[in-house]
Formats: sequence, C-alpha cells, structure tokens
Amino acid sequence: MNTAATVVAVVAAAMSAFSGYSLLTRASWVVQPLEEYGVPRTWWTLLGLAKAAGALGLLIGLFVPLIGIAAGIGLVLYYSGAVITVLRARSYGHVAFPVIYMAPVIAAFALGFAA
Repeated sequence: MNTAATVVAVVAAAMSAFSGYSLLTRASWVVQPLEEYGVPRTWWTLLGLAKAAGALGLLIGLFVPLIGIAAGIGLVLYYSGAVITVLRARSYGHVAFPVIYMAPVIAAFALGFAA
C-alpha cells in the first residue's frame, strides 16, 4: 500500500471513529437529526458500534488487507444507508454529511487499488 492510501485510510478511520464516538456519547448535534429522520433509539448504540468497528477494521487493514477491504465495504454500505435515510426524511440539506464521511473510505479504496 502506498503512502497516500495509508494516510487516507487513517483519516477515514479517524473520521468514522469520531462519528461513532459522537453517536455513542449521544452528542446533541448527532442525536437531534436522528430523531428527525425517525431512526429508532434502540438502533443508536449498534450504529455507533458499527462505525467504531469499521474504523478499527480500516486500521487493522493496514496490516491485514482483507479486513480493511471488508471494513471499507461495510462503511460504504453504512454511509450509503445513511444517505438513503436522510433522503427519505427529506432533509436534503443534510445529505452532504454522510457523503463527507464516506468519501475518504472510497478514496482509500481507489488509492489502494491503484497501487
């Protein structure tokens, strides 16, 4: 894996870890939109853990590529689901947020496969 792919993977992991932490600690700027979108409270902990696991998987993937690939795919699916949830809630102004978190994961894939 080249240096650029490694740096982008670490940034993607940090962003997903921060997002997972924010959800697990019930940060108001995360919780309020979830309530507006109609995401059940019972899902919040699992969603936060999924982001955290994806972040950890990306970091492990620096040493075990298959785990990184699986984690990346999982995070892309997670954030794609988030985009769909936001669109279904008609909160079009919030669509950029899951895309911002998904972009470095996709970029790490692109850079990793280009190497």
